[in-house]
Amino acid sequence: MGNWQRYAGIAGLLLLAACQREAPGDLPVARKTQDPAFVAAEQQWRSERRDELLKPDGWNSLVGLHWIQLKAHYVGSGPDSGIRLAVGPAKLGMISDEAGRIHFTPEPGVAMTFNGQPLKGKVEIPSDHDESPGVIGFDDGKGWLTVIERGGRHALRVKHADAASRLQFAGLKYWPMDADWKIQARFIPHPPGKTIPIVDIIGVTTPSPNPGVVEFEREGRRYRLEALGDSGGELFFVLADRTSGHGSYPAGRFLDAPAVADGKVWLDFNQAYNPPCAFTPFATCPLPPPENRLDLAITAGEQTYKPAPAASAPSPRKATAP
Repeated sequence: MGNWQRYAGIAGLLLLAACQREAPGDLPVARKTQDPAFVAAEQQWRSERRDELLKPDGWNSLVGLHWIQLKAHYVGSGPDSGIRLAVGPAKLGMISDEAGRIHFTPEPGVAMTFNGQPLKGKVEIPSDHDESPGVIGFDDGKGWLTVIERGGRHALRVKHADAASRLQFAGLKYWPMDADWKIQARFIPHPPGKTIPIVDIIGVTTPSPNPGVVEFEREGRRYRLEALGDSGGELFFVLADRTSGHGSYPAGRFLDAPAVADGKVWLDFNQAYNPPCAFTPFATCPLPPPENRLDLAITAGEQTYKPAPAASAPSPRKATAP
């Protein structure tokens, strides 16, 4: 998983103890003995992480984010389209805003689906804020249109399996896995219903459920992270640390944690991962709240993603933030 640095030289014993360049799918391990079960679990997580990113409709397939600014836009890859797709048919259809509800009318003769069924005529597309979001499929099932809502405005999100960012994926790079970065933390619950303002990368602030704060220790110092998620469920953290912009993604990283048990929760920083914005300019990622900017270098988890040269330049059709 990635281009790991090759250790050379004649010191064979040192080579066995150090991080090695391993066969594809293997991962580097810290320069000390690690529990085999821990190593296997971390390797499985990283393999699943890579597979999730590279799904045909995963984050690396994102090719466009287009704000719906008029009452109606023609959609397609042709030059006459108000919303011009990076990939897909020249004429796909028309997107319309009708009293805050988004509708799509397909171009006659162009095969498409809506939520997996053949699309025959005009439909409403529920957004990602609705209970059941809608998905328009096109280009023989390789393309997807969905609607997102941010700050009361709607945008058309476009994914395509042939996105350069997916086909030319450069692999993930990690710090060596280290069991010392799997830390048990104390969970301190907040009053029921508490929220915390989370600002995303396009400047929209959203009050997010904030069930509590976790406290953990590292090298004799105590640190705190505000948790996101529903009370009693799995926890989610958006955090920055001393490696942000110095080895890890500058805007911060994400971390998932299991549900609290007996007032404790495990934080496995080996599984700190990059937000979608590290891979595509068309995502709207949350940023770490001030409380989650740690004076600590978390030398674990994913490092900054470096795309392949041909896929590194953002498309000129990147949406303008509202």
